[in-house]
Amino acid sequence: MAFKNSAYDPDKDKILKSWTSEETGLVVAIASYDGGEPKLQIGPRVYVKKDGSSSQRKAGRLTLEDLEWFYGVIDEVREELAALVPPR
Repeated sequence: MAFKNSAYDPDKDKILKSWTSEETGLVVAIASYDGGEPKLQIGPRVYVKKDGSSSQRKAGRLTLEDLEWFYGVIDEVREELAALVPPR
């Protein structure tokens, strides 16, 4: 049995829609890898450095502020994801 190359290829990873919290930098996104089923991704966090450039880090644990922001956008996220996922 032959296996396909399982190496991650960033060119195959597509962000279909994303939301970013202005307060905490948390990003939630709908992503699809290599034409696969769209899925929800939580993270990374986007930080603005003192020099004005941005940097990303893993989301890690969510704060109450993160959770309240996510709660505020979850219906929109769900509707977008439902529109992208084919019926089963």
